Amino acid sequence: QVQLVESGGGLVQAGGSLRLSCAASGRTFSTYAMGWFRQAPGKEREFVAVLSGSGGFTYYADSVKGRFTISRDNAKNTVYLQMNSLKPEDTAVYSCVAARFYNTIVVRGGDYWGQGTQVTVSS
Repeated sequence: QVQLVESGGGLVQAGGSLRLSCAASGRTFSTYAMGWFRQAPGKEREFVAVLSGSGGFTYYADSVKGRFTISRDNAKNTVYLQMNSLKPEDTAVYSCVAARFYNTIVVRGGDYWGQGTQVTVSS
């Protein structure tokens, strides 16, 4: 079992930045691929980014490519999402996910999900 707890959401003006964190339980964190999804009100859940266990592979949704960066610190059991040049359309609940394989996350999401953290970008 992996438990995930997100933090770092909030209200920011367009063009601003936020860094989300996701703390994971367990001693096998480095064996899991980690990712982020988001869901805006009235919209379907959307893949944002994924990172392999070693950190050597990353993949981003086109909508965030060049603005968001996913990273991890395996010593701290934490994955991050640095979000720059934020836009109002980035407003959503952002959830951290974990899975054994990164393609699992890209295709269907994670085996484990956090509760999510709200990000609101004002225009």
